[in-house]
Amino acid sequence: MKYPCMTLLLAALGLAGCDNNEVGDVSLGLFTTKDIKIEVLTDPEVPGVTCHMSNIVADLDLADPSDMSISCRQTGEITAAMIAGIDRSKSGDIVFKKSKSIFLKSLKIRRIYDETSQSLLYIAYSTKETSGSYKHSMSTVPLWGTQAYQAASRP
Repeated sequence: MKYPCMTLLLAALGLAGCDNNEVGDVSLGLFTTKDIKIEVLTDPEVPGVTCHMSNIVADLDLADPSDMSISCRQTGEITAAMIAGIDRSKSGDIVFKKSKSIFLKSLKIRRIYDETSQSLLYIAYSTKETSGSYKHSMSTVPLWGTQAYQAASRP
């Protein structure tokens, strides 16, 4: 093969657009290679929570922009056993990770449990500083009305 690096790069670019979680693709215009991709994510430890995340993908660039948005809702049962099995530290647990560049930038989503309000917090963030700040977005899922809330509120 004459250009093995070029073949690998083209294959990687082709696979970058193939995402089983993608539910939407919004073009940002005729003269750009950037699109807003919308993905659906189910929390692996708390499958009663579904998150939708939008982020910009730049197909022909070496790095995607860091901007993202996340919205999470209860879409199924949330039990006390599910909550008992999650990381309850202040830093929480990474539930999703996606590479955003060949330069070690990634997009991560963490789940953090707020015991006081009995809510699950989902924060999406970029691991690389952009224009003086780290881009991030947050969504909450209250446990009110679930089996987990009732079990947690008992004395």
